[in-house]
Amino acid sequence: MADPEGKSEASSDQIPGPSVVLIEDEPQIRRFLRAALTGHGYRLFEAGSGEDGLIEAATRQPDLVILDLGLPDLDGLGVLARLREWTSVPVIVLSARGQERDKIAALDGGADDYVSKPFSVGELLARMRAALRRRDQVREGAAATTFVVGDLSVDLAGRHVLVGDKEIHLTPIEYKLLTTLIRHAGKVLTHRQLLKEVWGPAHTEDSQNLRFYVAQLRRKLEAVPARPRYLLTEPGVGYRLAAES
Repeated sequence: MADPEGKSEASSDQIPGPSVVLIEDEPQIRRFLRAALTGHGYRLFEAGSGEDGLIEAATRQPDLVILDLGLPDLDGLGVLARLREWTSVPVIVLSARGQERDKIAALDGGADDYVSKPFSVGELLARMRAALRRRDQVREGAAATTFVVGDLSVDLAGRHVLVGDKEIHLTPIEYKLLTTLIRHAGKVLTHRQLLKEVWGPAHTEDSQNLRFYVAQLRRKLEAVPARPRYLLTEPGVGYRLAAES
């Protein structure tokens, strides 16, 4: 949809690459992201309201959506819920709402990631690459049989975990927690999401147990557990497994 400058997309016909719908009501942020994303090969389509963003997403069928929560007509969480009624397109929430409850609500509501304003372009681009990689893996039917980041290597078929040349023994729960994080590498998983996937829906409030097993994994996988390189914490929200060294 047209913004106040009369532009609904930025050079989308000339630039190859993944298509992105940006749903953001602040013109200055749209201008900033227009330059940054098209400069990195993305095709960008813009909307300044929730309703226009839903129309753009339905019309363009993008590879990824960037969604602000503070829109003038609809709450961003409502836009997310309506998107999830019909599409599994990766959605990255970009918002000034930095409260833990807002992040948890967005991630539990189906967002693939959450980036707080103010933000760095490098961080946003890394989150976008990770979301697109996960989408491609789903389309191909399965993730790669080996996950590698830094010195950490996990042979998912053989159930072998290596840090450098050293094989690491994990308990069944530790291994299930690690492979759950690997399936979503680069994405923040909330405490509730991890507890549900690893322990089942009856254990979604047992955050203390989750923290214990995360600490166990860090002791086995990290060179300095207090300064983790792989298993990262999103304070008050959940955990993320690094997808890039």
